[in-house]
Amino acid sequence: MSQQGQLVGVDQQRYKQRVNRVLLGALVPILVLLSWQILGHLGVISSLLFPTPLRIMNAGIRLIQTGELYDNIKISVVRALSGFLLGGSLGLAFGILVGLFRRTEKALDPTVQMLRMVPHLAIAPLFILWFGIGETAKVLLIAKGAFFPLYINAFLGIRGVDNKLFDVTRVLGFSKWKQIIRLTIPGALPHILLGVRISLGVSWLGLVVAELMGSTAGIGYMMSDARQFSKTPVVFVGILIFAVFGIVADSAVRLLERKWLRWQDSYKGH
Repeated sequence: MSQQGQLVGVDQQRYKQRVNRVLLGALVPILVLLSWQILGHLGVISSLLFPTPLRIMNAGIRLIQTGELYDNIKISVVRALSGFLLGGSLGLAFGILVGLFRRTEKALDPTVQMLRMVPHLAIAPLFILWFGIGETAKVLLIAKGAFFPLYINAFLGIRGVDNKLFDVTRVLGFSKWKQIIRLTIPGALPHILLGVRISLGVSWLGLVVAELMGSTAGIGYMMSDARQFSKTPVVFVGILIFAVFGIVADSAVRLLERKWLRWQDSYKGH
């Protein structure tokens, strides 16, 4: 077989593997939706508490047609990204500093760990008192949640770099800055990207809490308003949106992992 034919065969095999992964991942959701629709249509489950997937889809279409869904999604995405960028960048910076320098760890880490244990719901009233019910309080609440996963994973990633590699860089005459750029950050990258994934997830969770703080727009507000008027399908639309945006954000980071961590020879599973 020619080299070109071998390459075509490899591409076809990869394509089949991707299709199989998609089909396997979609199997359980499809079965759940079909069972849900059938049981709801037969009246086995409450239509008020568990509206059928078709009713939820129709509610989503109406929200799209009125423009309400787009407006709320835009506001929520801006809030979540603003909080994630603020908290995540600070968490990464502090995690690197604490990981690199023991004195910084002794000075900062106890305080950071103490703040990490304060729940979102406990600090939300304090943020309202300090900053009111405007965007500042909401973004800061999301940032608080996004800070700690990146902080911890950046710290663990740096401390997990093999110390023998630092001895090699000293022999090669690397400066401290070159050690950080060429060795420390690349070595900690798997942990940092894991921290990004967790921070994105926590940002979406924080968004829900933030939009219950007297908000007048956003997906969380839309769900809260629908709950008050017993519009259960709209609540499910909001849940679905959070799930979709969460998996899209997580998949984007996983793509970066596959691109930047090709050098890793890790176990893929059978």
